[in-house]
Amino acid sequence: MRNFFAKWNRPWVRTTFKVTWITLKWTLISAFLAGVLGGSAAFGYVSALVKKDPIRSQESIRQQMQENAVTGFAYFNDDAIIGQLRTEEDRRLVALADIPQVVLDAVLSIEDKDFYNHRGVDFRGIYRAVTQKLLNEEVQTGGSTITQQLARRVFLTLDKDDGRKARELLLALRMERLMSKDEILLAYLNKIPYGNGSTGYNLYGIKAAAKGLFNIDDLAKLNVAQAAYLAGLPQSPSQYSAFTSKPEFDEDDFKRAITRQQLVLKRMLDEKKITTDQYQTALKFDLRSSMPQPAQKAYTTYPYLMIETEREAAEILLSIQKPDLDPKKNQAAYNEALKGIQSQLLRGGYQIYTTIDKSIYDSMHEISSNEKNFAPTDVKKGGIEQVGAIMLDSKTGAIKGMIEGRNFFDEQLNHATQAFRQPGSTMKPIAAYIPALEKGVIQPASIVDDIPIILKDGVKGFHLPENWDHTFHGLMTARKALNQSYNIPAIDIFLNKVGINDAWDFAKKLGITSIQKEDYYAQTGVIGGLSRGTSVRELTGAYASIPNKGAFNETFMIREIKDSNGKTIYKHDLKPTQVYSPQSAYLITDMMKTVISQGTATDLMTKYKSYGKIEISGKTGSTQDDADAWFMGFTPDITVGVWIGYDQPINKLSSKTKQTYHAKDIWALIMNRTMEQKPELFPTKTFVKPEGIVSATVSSLSGKLPSELTSKSDLLVTDIFNKKYVPTDVDNVMVNMKISSYNGLNYIAQDHTPADFTQEKTVIKRQKSISQLLKEVEDAMSKLPEKSRKPIDNYKPTDYDDDAPSEMDPRVDDGKEPTAPTNVVTTKSGDTATITFQASTNADLVGYRIYRSDNHSKFQLMGGKVVLAGAETKFTDHIPSSGLVGYYVTAVDVAGKESIPSRSSYTDGSSLDSLFVPSADGSQIPGSTTPPDGSNRGDKTNPGGQPGTDKNNGSGSTKDLPAAPTGIKAKADGVGITLTWKANAGKDNVKQYNVFYSDKEKGTFYEARLRKRRYRISLLCEFL
Repeated sequence: MRNFFAKWNRPWVRTTFKVTWITLKWTLISAFLAGVLGGSAAFGYVSALVKKDPIRSQESIRQQMQENAVTGFAYFNDDAIIGQLRTEEDRRLVALADIPQVVLDAVLSIEDKDFYNHRGVDFRGIYRAVTQKLLNEEVQTGGSTITQQLARRVFLTLDKDDGRKARELLLALRMERLMSKDEILLAYLNKIPYGNGSTGYNLYGIKAAAKGLFNIDDLAKLNVAQAAYLAGLPQSPSQYSAFTSKPEFDEDDFKRAITRQQLVLKRMLDEKKITTDQYQTALKFDLRSSMPQPAQKAYTTYPYLMIETEREAAEILLSIQKPDLDPKKNQAAYNEALKGIQSQLLRGGYQIYTTIDKSIYDSMHEISSNEKNFAPTDVKKGGIEQVGAIMLDSKTGAIKGMIEGRNFFDEQLNHATQAFRQPGSTMKPIAAYIPALEKGVIQPASIVDDIPIILKDGVKGFHLPENWDHTFHGLMTARKALNQSYNIPAIDIFLNKVGINDAWDFAKKLGITSIQKEDYYAQTGVIGGLSRGTSVRELTGAYASIPNKGAFNETFMIREIKDSNGKTIYKHDLKPTQVYSPQSAYLITDMMKTVISQGTATDLMTKYKSYGKIEISGKTGSTQDDADAWFMGFTPDITVGVWIGYDQPINKLSSKTKQTYHAKDIWALIMNRTMEQKPELFPTKTFVKPEGIVSATVSSLSGKLPSELTSKSDLLVTDIFNKKYVPTDVDNVMVNMKISSYNGLNYIAQDHTPADFTQEKTVIKRQKSISQLLKEVEDAMSKLPEKSRKPIDNYKPTDYDDDAPSEMDPRVDDGKEPTAPTNVVTTKSGDTATITFQASTNADLVGYRIYRSDNHSKFQLMGGKVVLAGAETKFTDHIPSSGLVGYYVTAVDVAGKESIPSRSSYTDGSSLDSLFVPSADGSQIPGSTTPPDGSNRGDKTNPGGQPGTDKNNGSGSTKDLPAAPTGIKAKADGVGITLTWKANAGKDNVKQYNVFYSDKEKGTFYEARLRKRRYRISLLCEFL
């Protein structure tokens, strides 16, 4: 031992140890210093990399981990899924307890087998990943732990910058200190992407992946092969996605995913998570056949419905979260808040349950997509005939089905809920007839007057509305006015019986929210002249109150909303409001039944297949120039409203091609199909009559109890009444009057007016006589632009001649004999003669009499053949096919004075002054034969044709006979001929001159009848 220490004590040994120690010491010091410097540099470098990353508190980390953009879904009324709410992602949350062990084993085996052992970072995994990368191995597993992957997805971007990995490592370490392993694993499985599903959505989370790739909702039903397939996808979803976003099946990506699945299965086997048998079974499993076929997204198959569901659900959520925010008071704030709610809706995992019946909705869209049901697209104008329709459960207001448009990809506007159009005549029951029935101012048998109504117009000064057929029909029942859809009675009821304010307030109670302030000044609003119009949904909801016995329910499509945890946060609450009585509801129902049986919708009796089996009632509607066509119809249980039209006003519906019938056609198709598919929706076959409805017979002229006169005239109508409003007054409108017509108007006849120019008849007293009304119309028209004026006859109702005038005939006798008509012309066609003439100019004329002569016989007055003053100066007469017929015309004034005859006119085209007409007895004065007195009055020795004697006749002297007149001249003068001659000498003692005429140059002479006031000359000479 001593020798051993002696050897180590030698000088060179001691020197060697000293040098070695000094070297080692400085080496250690240098290494330490290098380490400090390197560490400092590394620390500084890492610090520089992560300095921009915020320091996250435990609360913020947990909050972000719990934030999940969860996919929401919409459901039909039977809870079958419509589709997921509008997003490109499908995210569904699942609890860890609902994830089977086979899925957890598959995920951990391939992604992080030491997950439950490391502290967030697996250095061995990093080393393995680097080695695989350097060696370019075929299968590379990556070095990031599940914690790192989750940190990157939640807090960082996927960009591969220099600092991302450092930030990822630090976050993973911090997350491991703040969260449990199970919390981290569940967050990972709920947030990680899995590629595209069979509907093209991007799948996020294991639950969405199982549904989107295998159509499995319950993860417990996944087998080993499927679990391994899903576990392998997150490494590279874009490369392993079996479906594209279109969606279509991608064979190449599916094959790559299968390779990845096989690796997962091998890792599970190596980790003893599955047995060899399970491994072999999983390898043989046909994954492709377990996947669903590619299917379109709900926003492709049900685009209108999904968007409407989203819109209505967002409004409901906003009303829940901000009940005090009123869109009418602060539209801007409301719209801004609604945007936030819509984003929340799409990310919040809400489950929205609708009232839509899938089979009804699908069949309605089959009808709207059938081009045969519509007119061809207008190539020149580019318009497509559009349709909007709503089907409601009348008792609840629930929407069973809709047609929002022909094709979403052509036009996205929802024509059922969002398009506002003029309602035309479908507004009449809502704003006129129902409130009038409720007030008791009309009943079905009440008499309304379809006569001109003068409305003030701020543009033209006056407006004279018309009916769709441009005719005024006079007195009729309210039932007929409605079933024929006449405008004037509806306007009168709207303005004068209900009142415009009460009418619109009533409509608002029935859900017509589109009524604007300016509509309270719209006098024709009841026939569709609204400032904004109304939607199919609003109008159908209003009509649904009728079969619901006057009780109104808000229409609704969303019946329930649940949050992502399945908690119900909204449920529709029925709040019916009794707006009008069951009696009024039944009366209007019965009135509109006759719209179909005898009114404007009679074609439905054949088009609606259940007519006569299940009762229907309804109302047609159209707007000016046929821009819109409507039909609102209902059974006792179901109400359907249909609108047809074009989006642009340049296009109009054509009555020639029966486009104006299409609303009724579509309605019938919808009802027929629904009754075939869902007969259970129609349990009630007839409209049930409530108490208080009675039948009564009233006057068809006044709607009051019939008088003896109306009963004898059979002017009665029997109809149903609300018992409270059966009339008690007796009719007194029929009176006997003598009437004359002047300028197309009826007046009370003057006492001296000839009977053949008056009418003695029973007439009807109105509140205002038609004659008086027409004078007001004429005055109003005189103030209208020239192009807006129409003849007064256009405004006469069809029962005008039955109206009792209130004014005396204004014509005043001028004391003079009227002038005779001129230019009388007769034309013959077969057995008909047409006589025309030029009217006389006298202001007091009442008309013209017609005289006729057959074959030059005596002219006879044609009884009943008169032409009234102001009427067309023309008449026709039935004549023999052979023979000569002549006519002349006289004018008659209000005092009964008659003019001289006009020039006579014959069917052979000849014309003769009526001074020369056949005598009353028809005696002939032949030109060369012996006249009745035996004298010779036509021989050559008497060229003047004057009576004379034979000087050789011994029976008399020549001085016993006067000489023939000389100097005879004839001159046409107005309506006749003036004859002048030189008077005989006094010694001839001429008492009178007889005038003879012939209508032919060598024809027979006839004696002219010289009647008082008929001729211009009548000379009488006495012997001196």
